Amino acid sequence: MSRSKFFLVVLICSFVWAFVPGYLFQSLTSISWVCWVFSKSVTAQQLGSGMKGLGLGAFTLDWTAVSSFLFSPLISPFFATVNVLVGYVLFIYVVMPTAYWGMNLYNAKTFPIFSSHLFASNGSPYKIADIVNQQFQLDTEAYDKLGRINLSIFFAISYGFNFATIAATITHVGFFYGKEIYHRFRASQQEEPDVHTKLMRKYEDIPAWWFYSVTALSMIVSLILCTVLKDQVQLPWWGFLFACAMAFTFTLPVSIISATTNQTPGLNVITEYVMGLIMPGYPIANVCFKVYGYISMSQAISFLADFKLGHYMKIPPKSMFIVQFVGTVVAGTVNLIVGWWLLGSVENICQDQLLPPNSPWTCPNDRVFFDASVIWGLVGPNRIFGSNGNYIALNWFFLFGAAGPVIVYILHRIFPTHKWILLINIPVLTGATALMPPASTLNFNSWLLYGIIFNFFVFRYRKKWWQRYNYILSAGLDAGAAFMGVLLYFTLTMENRTIKWWGTGGEHCPLASCPTAKGVDLGPDSVCPVF
Repeated sequence: MSRSKFFLVVLICSFVWAFVPGYLFQSLTSISWVCWVFSKSVTAQQLGSGMKGLGLGAFTLDWTAVSSFLFSPLISPFFATVNVLVGYVLFIYVVMPTAYWGMNLYNAKTFPIFSSHLFASNGSPYKIADIVNQQFQLDTEAYDKLGRINLSIFFAISYGFNFATIAATITHVGFFYGKEIYHRFRASQQEEPDVHTKLMRKYEDIPAWWFYSVTALSMIVSLILCTVLKDQVQLPWWGFLFACAMAFTFTLPVSIISATTNQTPGLNVITEYVMGLIMPGYPIANVCFKVYGYISMSQAISFLADFKLGHYMKIPPKSMFIVQFVGTVVAGTVNLIVGWWLLGSVENICQDQLLPPNSPWTCPNDRVFFDASVIWGLVGPNRIFGSNGNYIALNWFFLFGAAGPVIVYILHRIFPTHKWILLINIPVLTGATALMPPASTLNFNSWLLYGIIFNFFVFRYRKKWWQRYNYILSAGLDAGAAFMGVLLYFTLTMENRTIKWWGTGGEHCPLASCPTAKGVDLGPDSVCPVF
């Protein structure tokens, strides 16, 4: 079968099947069978829930759930998948049970085991609106009266692993690629071009002023926003320039990790941390700083990846630049328009407690983004991760992360014949769960399963099939599910046409988010028992 025909067959099959978990039988998105067996046990549901727990035995038959956060597992190198697996198992099945059941760390049992929400000390949701004044700044008197913000144990430790990841990225690239970066930079003008570069010489190169013009225009517009709308944006002009400097500094090391592992560490936490220390109490400033520092770097890496693909596919560089420039402008404009439209047209959008089970409008990414703006911007890291907070010990993860690659490097120098040591990638291992939340254990379970099946077993025992069809299969699955998602929205979801039966009632783990500390009562409307 030709690759084109194979792609078409996979696309059609994926398109048709996506209708089942996407509409008819939505519980197939999260098959948490442990919850079905132990329907009255809080502990069992905490262990077995794929959406709100540790996901023991949970899996999905919905491709969008597999690839929605980590992208397709079929395109990830196997050694990177193994690093993700080790980091995931270490965090979810070693650290989490020890911290929650073994140590009750940070009063973990008072709060849900897995949640991105913010809580008061008694386990109730934190009343964020009560600590914000009219200028969208922290009301310190109200905060002192309401008390410290508390995080679920999962959310708290995930921040620690994020600290470790960014520190590990710097030391890993420095020790393993520092010399190569230096030599390549010095030899960049003298090296003989490879075959791809020779073939690309028949096309006219992109004028440097194109890049300079886009950069200058973007920076001028941003500086105007920071100056003219300073009360609304809250970010001073020097904060914007500092964010750009951070993005520029981290683009190279993060690009190297991304290029070699297909896993991209984020700057979201470190940018939030830095700006939170500089300007605590200003949530909008923190969000803007994160966007300029983190998303700028992320977009730069995406831009480079597309150019690399175009280089190998022999696409004219000018065409690649124009397509990406126009695509960015169009996509950004359309996303903004659609976002405002959805906020005004979808009832209870992003309010997961008011939405039906398996609703597509819970906005998990946006919820984490909002909570992060409260943690790092409004309240500030000093009141949470500093001397005035509950989680100061998590700062040690910076040291652990920085030391990890150094230890691996020393082991490699002591045992140079053991090639597998070089496959240990600490930034990927510690950053394996960086997307959780909003990602859940369900997403990781299935991603790891399919990644191991195709990039180990199929690669080893059906290598010719893997070489010919693996990436085509990945593209077909993505395309089919995406087309069905659009069709479902405009034909059924938009018209609020739903069906109700057991198979559309979510994953059926209502007790997974219950606290287990003695005396915690969430009120008469809660399904959680009081211990």
